[in-house]
Amino acid sequence: MNSSKIKQILKTRTKELAEEPKEDESKGEYLEIIEFVLAYERYGIESSYVREVYPLKNFTPIPCTPPFVVGVSNIRGQILSVLNIKEFFGLPREGLSNLNRVIIVHMSDMEVGILADAIVGIRMIPPGDIQPSLPTLTDRRSEYLRGVTADRLVILDVEKILSDPEIIVHEEVES
Repeated sequence: MNSSKIKQILKTRTKELAEEPKEDESKGEYLEIIEFVLAYERYGIESSYVREVYPLKNFTPIPCTPPFVVGVSNIRGQILSVLNIKEFFGLPREGLSNLNRVIIVHMSDMEVGILADAIVGIRMIPPGDIQPSLPTLTDRRSEYLRGVTADRLVILDVEKILSDPEIIVHEEVES
């Protein structure tokens, strides 16, 4: 290529790059998802429900609670219940390690920690890419799914999980 042709290409590119970006018609049509791992499966929670992700340093078990309630933990001065949704969903149990993370989720006046084996990262997913629950998934998880992506990321419905009456423990111990 000669130098005048190269200059012309560079000028065209410069003009294109200098233009204001065109309004993206699909703007706002993506869900920001926090992706994490539970029992070697990938799950996601919409980031609008997530306050923060925090390493699980220690927790205090609470008697008379269902098996999926790990206990309570002091996270930045706030005492939060920590739930093991692997246990809630009946997934294979693995011992807690020092690599576990707590995803602090909230909805209206309720805030809890959800235990995750590992945090993968944040993804932007178009809502159209989320398919209904798999027909082969007939266990308890299917009730709490928003859907599944083509690459098998299971999106959880935080509102359904946190509004489940089983999550709220109203048990009293007789003295």
